[in-house]
Amino acid sequence: RESDHRAWTPVTYTVTRQNATIQGLIQGKAYFFRIAAENIIGMGPFTETTKEILIRDPITVPDRPEDLEVKAVTKNSVTLTWNPPKYNGGSDITMYVLESRLIGKDKFHKVTKEKMLDRKFTVEGLKEGDTYEYRVSACNIVGQGKPSFCTKPITCKDEIAPPTLDLDFRDKLIVRVGEAFSLTGRYSGKPAPKVTWLKDDIVVKEDDRTKIKTTPTTLCLGILKSVREDSGKYCVTVENSTGSRKGFCQVNVVDRPSPPVGPVIFDEVFKDHMVVSWKPPLDDGGSEITNYIIEKKDTHKDLWMPVTSATVKTTCKIPKLLEGREYQIRIYAENLYGISDPLISDEMKAKDRFRVPDAPEQPTIKDITRDSAVVVWNKPYDGGKPITNYIVEKKETMATRWVRVTKDPIFPGTKFKVPDLLEGCQYEFRVSAENEIGVGDPSPPSKPIFARDPIAKPSPPVNPEAVDKTKNSVDLSWQPPRHDGNGKIIGYLIEYQKVGDEEWKKANLTADSCPETKYKVTGLTEGLTYKFRVKAVNAAGESDPAHVPDPVEVKDRLEPPELILDANMAREQHVKAGDTLRLSAVIKGVPFPKVTWKKEDHEVSPKADIEVTGVGSKLEIRNTVHEDGGIYSLTVENPAGSKTVSVKVVVLDKPGPPRNLNISDVRSDSCYLTWMEPEDDGGSVITNYVVERKDVASAQWVAISSSSKKRSHMAKYLMEGTQYLFRVAAENQYGRGPYVETLKPIKAIDPLHPPGPPKNLHHVDVDKTEVSLVWNRPDRDGGAEITGYLVEYQEDGADEWTKFQTVPMLDCVVTGL
Repeated sequence: RESDHRAWTPVTYTVTRQNATIQGLIQGKAYFFRIAAENIIGMGPFTETTKEILIRDPITVPDRPEDLEVKAVTKNSVTLTWNPPKYNGGSDITMYVLESRLIGKDKFHKVTKEKMLDRKFTVEGLKEGDTYEYRVSACNIVGQGKPSFCTKPITCKDEIAPPTLDLDFRDKLIVRVGEAFSLTGRYSGKPAPKVTWLKDDIVVKEDDRTKIKTTPTTLCLGILKSVREDSGKYCVTVENSTGSRKGFCQVNVVDRPSPPVGPVIFDEVFKDHMVVSWKPPLDDGGSEITNYIIEKKDTHKDLWMPVTSATVKTTCKIPKLLEGREYQIRIYAENLYGISDPLISDEMKAKDRFRVPDAPEQPTIKDITRDSAVVVWNKPYDGGKPITNYIVEKKETMATRWVRVTKDPIFPGTKFKVPDLLEGCQYEFRVSAENEIGVGDPSPPSKPIFARDPIAKPSPPVNPEAVDKTKNSVDLSWQPPRHDGNGKIIGYLIEYQKVGDEEWKKANLTADSCPETKYKVTGLTEGLTYKFRVKAVNAAGESDPAHVPDPVEVKDRLEPPELILDANMAREQHVKAGDTLRLSAVIKGVPFPKVTWKKEDHEVSPKADIEVTGVGSKLEIRNTVHEDGGIYSLTVENPAGSKTVSVKVVVLDKPGPPRNLNISDVRSDSCYLTWMEPEDDGGSVITNYVVERKDVASAQWVAISSSSKKRSHMAKYLMEGTQYLFRVAAENQYGRGPYVETLKPIKAIDPLHPPGPPKNLHHVDVDKTEVSLVWNRPDRDGGAEITGYLVEYQEDGADEWTKFQTVPMLDCVVTGL
């Protein structure tokens, strides 16, 4: 019976042996079984299986995994992938075992971690240049299956392949406005290249219309609903450490043109035709304008009539007009992709419009003196042809004949100063305009005027006020009168009155003693209150007085100092060495403050020019040097307080000399120089160092490096045995600083070492007091010729060696033993 059913199903009735094969079972189902014995009397009791039996194939180890592949190789890692075995042995795979063998070794070693089920693994920590082969096995509940086939031998090295680029687009692409377009292609390279899209040298960024899609092998730039601004030169760059490839496409998004630019100019107007002109569209739609379509319309009708559709010029003759009718002109621009919206002209009447100019309006007369007057008029309608001249005429009021005031042309101005009038006479003036057709009608006569100098008393001065005061004076200021009475202002009279008195006293006796619009009233009494007034004076007399609005109490005014900084007093001021340093500020305060300049809380250098005026102070240092830099402070002080500002001045100069120039590793053809940066970089970053050398026998220094940014240099190509001096200087953007030079020359020779020990020392003869010794040359001479051999002897059991002598050859007889 099935484990989830209660009913038993018979399998067979004819089994005489003690086993049976039960067929027709369903794989994956669990069953119980029972057996009963039977004889001729009947069936005995059933014996039942104690637990359910799950029907499935017998379990074995898995088959070998398939498709073991190397996906990536670097100098210290290998990445492999594989597929599961075709048959898992009847049980789920519990893990994979990846093994490697170093070529030249016999054994495979496990490289995967415990319980690894991923079918991808990166073996790391390998040694560059080593060669390995790999195999992988699958494990299930039974055990580990057969290993896969081995990979080919894999050598650990970085895979490098320069980028390739295969584009699906041509050099040029034309797209209609509103359409979408895409630029696609394929690429490759190791390491994986970076893909960058540019339009007109600017990086393309994604937005609602612009989409960029890049896979490991394909690239795509797509633009939806293109607009004219999408036109441009597109560039795709594929780049990795080995190089880069670029592809270009000039995209032109085309549309119909914008309307021609107005207004429509009526260059010529006649009774039966007109000549009009206009300007080309601001945007030709990305395609050359092929023609303009011109139409005309009688303003009394609704019908537009064609004039021409085959002109590329921006001017056109409009023929077949009816005299006296008003017309409008309509102009379209056309290119390969459509017709623009129209440009419509103003209304224009068809008539001959050239005649003599109209009469000007009545002229006005200004600036009358005893012998001259200025006639001013407005330009009349010119009759269709430009005005070339104005004719100004005069006559005395009682006379009948008009006289031209000059035979010279009057143009283009619309005013003229008429000279030679008779003082006291009354005159009228009129003006006519002239063009190439002729002279037009004269204007109406001007109003009569008398030739004489007009003058009247001036109006009062404007806005008098007390601007400053002390214990015995008041400073007044005002503005000139609005009207000078047609006479020059000679000056001003100032009067004052003590509050409570009726009498006004004069502060100055004559107007010419105060020609300016300010005056200091002195001799006043401290603590009293005064009123002030001012009168303007010209040749006709004194104006009405203008009063200072409020009475003024006479006493010293105290205002704390105030500093208004100029631009050169910002927090930091940079000045190039040799240029002039200028620091200045506007100073206010009553009484005027005491001014003190200091540098780093000390007196300023004597070379500084300090100027103090009533409104400010200036400090100037010419031919600045680096030592002029520092913190400059300006202090202003009066009884009402004090104020200080500071500015950091940086004098930018060439750097100082480098420090601690040292020579090491001297060889026969090279040596190594090191140094430290200068203590003073001149206020600007050191850009490079200049290194030079000199043969001591030569007067000429030779540059061996002029662009080094490091503080060391290997001097090569020296002549063996020659003595050299070296020197180094630093450079910044303001020039090259002084050199620092080696104190003594160095000789280009390889360093010397003691020679090695002599070889094969042995005796060849022995006597009772002497021994004959021989030996071979040592393996190494230490870089110099061997000059001799020192022979020593020691009595057996003694500690000290006794020097015998130094010999030049490879043998010696030691005597005196």
